[in-house]
Amino acid sequence: MFNALTGLKQHTGNWPGKTVIQVKGYYEFNHKRYTVVDLPGTYSLFANSEEEQLARDFICFSNPDATVVVADAGCLERNLNLVLQVMEITDRVVICVNLLDEAKRKKIVIDLPKLSRELGVPVVGTAARSGRGLHDLKQTLDSLLQEEILVKPKLPVYDNDIEEQIEALIPKIVKNYGREINPRWLALRLLEGDDSIFSCMKNYKFKKEFGYITKREALA
Repeated sequence: MFNALTGLKQHTGNWPGKTVIQVKGYYEFNHKRYTVVDLPGTYSLFANSEEEQLARDFICFSNPDATVVVADAGCLERNLNLVLQVMEITDRVVICVNLLDEAKRKKIVIDLPKLSRELGVPVVGTAARSGRGLHDLKQTLDSLLQEEILVKPKLPVYDNDIEEQIEALIPKIVKNYGREINPRWLALRLLEGDDSIFSCMKNYKFKKEFGYITKREALA
């Protein structure tokens, strides 16, 4: 998908302080130039590997204008976990269901409009190798960035006790960190005991008024 969008307009290098390759590319659409960053492939954002942490940190801290989650039409269910995790971080999401041609050969039919309604975000079907759907994907991204598409992600609702703890944490998170990072998502990471997010937050240059609190203080 990345190659289909950017062609030969690509640059490679390492992520800062990492050995994982970073690939950026460009394309033009409707007289605008778009920069595309190809994040490491992953099925999760739980930061259990360097690739997962890089993908998570970029979405959280680099403030991308939009995030495209590329899902395999042949094993869509496997990719929906990542889709929901990204939606919990940002509502500026487009789901790209790729490899529709291979899914068709396997007699798999996906109701893309229904999937979009169920998720509350745009869903575009593509077959990148043949170029099918690329124009629709570019148009959808353009419309999203122009705020011509109304996005209302339908996020997971957890058990009552978890939801109560989330609601209790959100005001403390907003007080200390503002809303530069989705406070609901950060509350979930705290409840899961994901300490890695704190070291990442300290390494990025937040505004002074955001301050910094420890996990123990946040949960107090």
